[in-house]
Amino acid sequence: MFSLILYQPEIPPNTGNIIRLCANTGVSLHLVEPLGFELDEPRLKRAGLDYREFASVQTHASFESCLRILGEPRVFALSTRGTTPYDKPRYEPGDALLLGPETRGLPQELLDALPKAQRLRLPMRVGSRSLNLSNAAAVIVYEAWRQLGFDGGT
Repeated sequence: MFSLILYQPEIPPNTGNIIRLCANTGVSLHLVEPLGFELDEPRLKRAGLDYREFASVQTHASFESCLRILGEPRVFALSTRGTTPYDKPRYEPGDALLLGPETRGLPQELLDALPKAQRLRLPMRVGSRSLNLSNAAAVIVYEAWRQLGFDGGT
């Protein structure tokens, strides 16, 4: 399946919602420190509705260590500064989907290290700033999974 990487997430309910998303899709979740909360944060637990036990969640001290543990996967970053529509790549098992912190997004140097075709954008209306992190995660996870024929789903 895929890996979803949250780079320095800040808002517990968003991560809780994403834990639930990962539990229901079979995607592994990787959190790159520092986190803006503790993993036992009540708001995270409430949003995740006790799905934590059904999701594979790991924390990593750095983005580089996360990639090493994942075996240096192909990485697709979702950003308002991306230019490739999220539905254009052909996703493959083992790919990593990367999203940045809610208040500032991914660092430009991290985006610049990826090929332009792997810097993705979700379409939005003119003048819109961004989507909620957990909503953006759901859109990209379901598109990648759809391309695999919802393998393992019902």
